[in-house]
Parts: sequence; C-alpha cells; structure tokens
Amino acid sequence: MKGTIFMSKFKLSNIPRGFAMGISDLIPGVSGGTIALLLGIYDDFIASVSGVFSKNFKQSIAFLLPIVIGMGLAIGGLSSLINYLLAEHTMPTMYFFFGLIIGIVPFLVRISKIKQTFTMKHWAILVAAILFLAVMALFKGDAAHGAPTYIDLSTPMLIKYFIAGICASSAMLLPGISGSFVLLVFGVYSTVTYSISEIVHFNFQALPVIITVGLGILVGFLIASKLITYLLQHYTFMTYAAILGLVIGSLFSVFPGIPTSGLTWFASFITLLLGFIVSYVLGRYTEV
Repeated sequence: MKGTIFMSKFKLSNIPRGFAMGISDLIPGVSGGTIALLLGIYDDFIASVSGVFSKNFKQSIAFLLPIVIGMGLAIGGLSSLINYLLAEHTMPTMYFFFGLIIGIVPFLVRISKIKQTFTMKHWAILVAAILFLAVMALFKGDAAHGAPTYIDLSTPMLIKYFIAGICASSAMLLPGISGSFVLLVFGVYSTVTYSISEIVHFNFQALPVIITVGLGILVGFLIASKLITYLLQHYTFMTYAAILGLVIGSLFSVFPGIPTSGLTWFASFITLLLGFIVSYVLGRYTEV
C-alpha cells in the first residue's frame, strides 16, 4: 500500500485491473473498492481520484484512464453475461463473490497489523462498521418492485436522486459497500437502471434522472476521495479497521441464502472455494 504516492504513468497493466473492478460494479453488494484493494491499487486509485481537480491532474488522469477503459470494457462487454448468471445461476454466482470477499480478509489483517496496532478504539470501529452494513442489508429499497412505469421528475425526487448519487459514489470508493446497493437502500435503483435502459433505446425522457444522479456521483467522488485520502494519511490504522469491518460486513448483503438442492449445493461450494482461492492467492502476492 503506497499511501499518498500514486503512479503517474499510463500503464496498460491497469486495464485488466479496471476490468475486474468493472465486473464487480455489475454485482449488487460487491464493491469495486474491495477489488481495487485486493489488486493493490486502492491507495493509488483514491489519491488519483482526489487529484483530478488539483495541480496533479495530469498524473491522476494518466493513472485513472486505463482503469476507466478496463471498467468500460467490462460493463459494456460482460453486463449481459453477468445478468444471465445472476438470473439463471444466482446461488453459485453470488457464492463466488462471497468467497472472494472472505479470501481478502487475511490480506486486510496483514496490512492492518492487527496484533501490533489495534487497541480498543480500533476494535470498536471495526465492530461498528460490521454492524452498519449488517443493518443496511436488512433494507432492500425498491429491489423487489421491478421496472417503474412512471419516472417522478418532481423537485423533491430530483434532490433525492442527487443525494443518492453522492452516497452511491462515496460507497463505491469504500471497500465493502456497493454503490448499487446504496441506490437500493435509497429506493431509486430500479429507476436509475430503467432510465439507463431508456437512454440506450434513445428515449431521452429519463435524461434528467441520469444527469442528476451523474452530478451527484461526481460530487461524491470528489468529496469522498479527499476525505479517504486524509484519513489514510492521518489515521491510517483506524481507517484500515473501518475498511476491514466494511469488508466483513458486506458479507451480509452478498450472502444469497442456503442452496435448496444437492446440485446447487455442490456448484455453490465449488464457486465459493474458487472465489476464496483467487482472492487469497492475490492477497498473498500483493505488495504492502
């Protein structure tokens, strides 16, 4: 983990890292920040986002551009496949990500240096972060209501879309919290996804929703990235304690339930094990 120093060159190797982050952004409950942490670019990513509107904007853009390209390729190329897997093979797919999250915990324990640095206040922050996401997992917002037949463009709703965008983008930068999950909690997830699909089909009536949420996301990125950068600089191990708690707490929202058939049990166990091995091995060889 490099702290406040971030890479200043365009690196092609960051395209596959962005690709992996893009895949995670397609999964409600899975955080792109978790994947960035696992791949060893989290601190650099946060510092670069924070530096876009600073004197270091050229270095920041150079670092972020290949990540954005990778994310775009993943979202554009794999969204149909991920949607198919989530719809037709929900349990094995979600258990893969469940295992992926479990496998990152040993890496977080290592970089947090728990035995040397953690005191009662660190453990309190960790437990509070776990409980926060555990409670959030109880609220699913509009997830079960399907696509809306009417988009409310009243001023109060536009304000709600803007605030939801701020909170969702802030969550995307934090390991353990999914931006799409925050939209679910706010009750605007189906409206936003429906609006995106309408824009793709050249129905621009939903454009105000996309613009409002987009502005909120931009503001959230700027505010959250600077705050996280500050916390990593001045309260490093307390921040790691919060991150570890958020990652563990995210298991409550990702857990898909108990398989109901023998075949599903077997497939889920295999994908869980595969996900764990992937993240554990990556964590073992990630430079601290």
